[in-house]
Amino acid sequence: MSEMIKTEHLTFSYTDTVTPNKLSLDHIDLTIPAGQFVAILGRNGSGKSTLAKQFNAINLPAGGRVLVSGMDTRDPNNLIPIRKEASMVFQNPDNQIVSTVVEEDVAFALENLGVPSPEIRRRVDEALKTVGMYDYRLHAPHLLSGGQKQRVAIAGVLAIMPRCIIFDEPTSMLDPQGRAEVMEVIRHLNKDFHITIVLITHHMEEAAQAERMVVLEKGKVVMDGTPRELMCRTAELSRFGLAPPQTVALVQEVNRIAGVLMPSDTLTVQECADRLQTYLLEGGVRA
Repeated sequence: MSEMIKTEHLTFSYTDTVTPNKLSLDHIDLTIPAGQFVAILGRNGSGKSTLAKQFNAINLPAGGRVLVSGMDTRDPNNLIPIRKEASMVFQNPDNQIVSTVVEEDVAFALENLGVPSPEIRRRVDEALKTVGMYDYRLHAPHLLSGGQKQRVAIAGVLAIMPRCIIFDEPTSMLDPQGRAEVMEVIRHLNKDFHITIVLITHHMEEAAQAERMVVLEKGKVVMDGTPRELMCRTAELSRFGLAPPQTVALVQEVNRIAGVLMPSDTLTVQECADRLQTYLLEGGVRA
């Protein structure tokens, strides 16, 4: 599997003087293969959004380097190719919507890139169908729900045809229904279109849907593995300001109270229900 994003000894600071105790990113070595769905987590100030902005050259390294499909973000000649290759969706969809009609908004970046009109029409229609917003193509964006607006913002990025999409807490301003809509689209893009997904989030239930989890603390990578491996390490997660999904917490609490040894890597409600049902039917396994 080829490398989509690679950081080598990456450091970054928002201060004028880079000192060890003021690094926002502290010597990060991270490789994200093409086609992977990775969630990056951490408490506020851990560096996760700062890292995301390195992946499409919004921020540039103070030390080390970032490669996107082999292109060094420090080379100004790579700026446009990198942003075509790895595009970004931000927290607030209103910040990415610039037109008064949905399809015009999705076409905006393509027009600026000089894409021919017939190709724009094809890409806009395909992008809106992919995110389930084609029927709203003539609607005014400001009349849409938060989840629908975010799906329009995703369609605008998707129309550029990137190989990687970086989502910087895309559901943080949405209600539960909007969050579910956006996460469904993200899974669809990864599974069916093999787009590399980098999801910055503080929702553990969202991270559980990823293929890989990376936890940051004070600008350093402190945990890296599959959600099933990491979600059960509740003491470590707590140390880094993260709580496990409720499904994991429930099984661990049953184990503690009943003195049983049920595996607690229950990442979905259905897994949790099945495990508890088996425990009740079999009378539990005592420690």
